[in-house]
Amino acid sequence: MTTVKTLKIKQTEAAKVMKTEFSLDNAMQSPRIMKVVVSAGVGSFKDKKKTELAGDRLAKITGQKPVLKGAKKSIAGFKSRQGDPMGYQITLRGARMSNFLEKFLHIALPRTKDFRGLSRTAVDDMGNYTIGVPEHTIFPETADEELKDVFGLGITIVTNLKDKKATLRFLELLGFPFKKA
Repeated sequence: MTTVKTLKIKQTEAAKVMKTEFSLDNAMQSPRIMKVVVSAGVGSFKDKKKTELAGDRLAKITGQKPVLKGAKKSIAGFKSRQGDPMGYQITLRGARMSNFLEKFLHIALPRTKDFRGLSRTAVDDMGNYTIGVPEHTIFPETADEELKDVFGLGITIVTNLKDKKATLRFLELLGFPFKKA
């Protein structure tokens, strides 16, 4: 069974549980993951080759080409000018989103050093969950011999829920490994 089908099955099972717990009346209110946004800052890399290397690694990890984002305005303290490359961003939907989430939850997170679970406080008021990954090397696509240019990732999981409590419960039902309360 493919990961797309397993995520859809998990979402429908979670929606049934959420319907009774949170008294959802309409079928359109059923919780689902809308998209996953992966971003990495490369503003500290002054070398153009390192910036391109980070983009290449993100493309290998996510299976989709990243978009290079520039600085919105100049800040003299950071020695940055408007338009300077600051980071990469990738928006995943559909099958790529499902494959990335399955790989992240079942392969990459267990490879994280001293992993004790995901934080329960990382949900914002819009119902999105953001995870900070300090090293991109936890993903199996990255080569271990290239450890000199390690960068971090920000992974935002966007849901259609607008409540922190409901978002946490939905992600628990999907199998996200949260810290014990």
